[in-house]
Amino acid sequence: MQEDKLVCSCVGVTVADIRTAIENGAKDFDAVQEATGVSSVCGACREYAENVVEAILNGE
Repeated sequence: MQEDKLVCSCVGVTVADIRTAIENGAKDFDAVQEATGVSSVCGACREYAENVVEAILNGE
């Protein structure tokens, strides 16, 4: 997964930001959202963001 890929354009969250949140203890989408703000403005990226979180949690 490309680390610099933008996941949420509203708040500028990248794959790397999500990975960092998980490395710092986020265990699910809600925790990642709280840590990064991903999908907290318009919500258009929510499905994609949830998929990225799942992929990283599963070791991808």
